[in-house]
Amino acid sequence: MERQIIRINNIKCKPNDGLDVIRKKISKLLMLSKDDFVFEIAKRSIDSRHKPDIMYIYSVNVLKVSKKSLESVMKKVKDKSVLLTKKVYYELDDYKKANIELSEEERPVIIGFGPAGLFAALNLSRLGLRPIVYERGLEISKRREKVNTFWNGGALDTNCNVQFGEGGAGTFSDGKLNTQIHETTGRISYVLKTFVEHGASDEILYVNKPHIGTDVLAKVIVSIRQEIIANGGEIFFGTKLEKINLVKNEEARQVDSIELRDLSTGKIFTKNAKRVVLAIGHSARDTFEMINDLGICMEPKPFAVGVRVEHKQELINYNAYGEAVNNPKYNLPTADYKVTYQSTCTGTKRGVYSFCMCPGGYVVNASSEENALAVNGMSYSSRAGENANSAIIVTVTPEDFGDGVLSGVAFQRKLEGAAYRAGNGKIPVQLFEDFCNGVKSTSFGKVTPNTKGETNMANLKEVLPEYLTDCLVEGIHGFNRYIKGFDNGDTLLLGVESRTSSPVRIIRNENLYSINAKGLYPCGEGAGYAGGITSASVDGIKVCEAIAKELLN
Repeated sequence: MERQIIRINNIKCKPNDGLDVIRKKISKLLMLSKDDFVFEIAKRSIDSRHKPDIMYIYSVNVLKVSKKSLESVMKKVKDKSVLLTKKVYYELDDYKKANIELSEEERPVIIGFGPAGLFAALNLSRLGLRPIVYERGLEISKRREKVNTFWNGGALDTNCNVQFGEGGAGTFSDGKLNTQIHETTGRISYVLKTFVEHGASDEILYVNKPHIGTDVLAKVIVSIRQEIIANGGEIFFGTKLEKINLVKNEEARQVDSIELRDLSTGKIFTKNAKRVVLAIGHSARDTFEMINDLGICMEPKPFAVGVRVEHKQELINYNAYGEAVNNPKYNLPTADYKVTYQSTCTGTKRGVYSFCMCPGGYVVNASSEENALAVNGMSYSSRAGENANSAIIVTVTPEDFGDGVLSGVAFQRKLEGAAYRAGNGKIPVQLFEDFCNGVKSTSFGKVTPNTKGETNMANLKEVLPEYLTDCLVEGIHGFNRYIKGFDNGDTLLLGVESRTSSPVRIIRNENLYSINAKGLYPCGEGAGYAGGITSASVDGIKVCEAIAKELLN
């Protein structure tokens, strides 16, 4: 659905200005009384080019004007930053709500309860289609206990950890909601609005780089789960997909049933199902192996690997805001960064870039397999930690790791095994100066690790291949032109960052099901169709739409 609005761009305000200041500026631009219109903030970004003079830059939507049409208001406006346009709203009601009672085998089944599975289940439940969700990990309260036990030196549960469980890998992250996909259908705004309805701050609707934080995100996910159940959906935790059974149907194979293991008892049971959403996440390597053995069409895809880097957050704040960080009138957000560099040191151009930057956050042990170690970044909503951390990564392609369908998985496992050995089972950490020199660190400088999970000094050049370590050294030095002090000798490197995205894509057709298994809907990040919480959520919505069209129209 489209709605006519007046969009006003480039409204400049001091960080401590309130909504009353914005309203006055709108009033002046539109030549209206300040009480004659209804508006919403569409976007807010920070302009720190002239620090310490920091400005917030707003875009706003004027939705309604008292006793006047928007067209008549615009006739008097000459400012080019003001335009009459339309805003797209996503309407789930476009898909007729079910007035039918689906049989058990007709009810949609969803494998995985990360963002893609979450939104597929939510929208299917809102349409009255009573989805059934199976997730190998546990609900958040029990999952948090398992993860904290592991971080404190206990055993790893390979089915319930930072990668697997309610909310997916994003639950133990910064909860970033920015995305590279474009808003053309209103689905992105719908995702953000849904998070707000379930407890997130309404700031995520307009800040330039929205985030929730692991603590708030967990509560939001539980609230969404409760709505799904209230709408007639069912969610089973501790239940792992073991097999998909296909039958020949005319010219193609069709999903007929699935076999699942109850991890609490070890027993396997069969569930008849015609429509299965495969929202498995990027770390479900055993599931990739199973569907590859079934002959489901898949292909390897590029991804990126590297390390986490840690700096003092105060260094990042000062780089972003200068002396404005000491202005008591400004309540500036904890600063983040995004950096890219084109490396040429290996004779081949390779991009080196930051990914999933966590202001005031932690580097976490994100392992999901025995004798293997992977790291990720995590922040709480306050972003109040002493250090900033970010993945610094380099893209790798099948030319690097092999063109077999699962060669990327094997490459990840090789790196994670090397990281586990280098850190003797703990997160391997090294000062950047020592990394450049290829020697194991023996002590910390100004930066000490801020981690969830224990660390050990190591030489990360023994973990990553030389062509990647050379690119990382060149790139980190190159980033110093944007952030002074980025390549300080006591900057910390922690490894290995290997789960940036799925190493495979499960190929699907225009109807969003597998090109050689009707009724199997690859979905989200693990299937190779998303890259983060928001894009995975949007893909879950798209798969819901495809199923709804088939069942309801």
